[in-house]
Amino acid sequence: MRLKDKSLHFIVNFLLGSAWAFLFIGALSAFLTFSSESFLYAIVYACIGALPGMVAIILLEYIITSKEKHEELRKQTKLLQQLLDKK
Repeated sequence: MRLKDKSLHFIVNFLLGSAWAFLFIGALSAFLTFSSESFLYAIVYACIGALPGMVAIILLEYIITSKEKHEELRKQTKLLQQLLDKK
């Protein structure tokens, strides 16, 4: 992670770890539940079981990316303001 705030960094990393665990547990439990019926059903339901974890990971990565973009825009604004003040 590239976040500067230590508490936010800890929370986001914890939530990302939880989302990955939720993804694997959802996929594995769905696969094992339906593996007795058919391998194809097991694969399909494993993908469906993994969807909530995937959505959580994508949302957290989006939050991280938007926070980084905001910080970069703040740096650029500060530099542009300094250039404007010099002229």
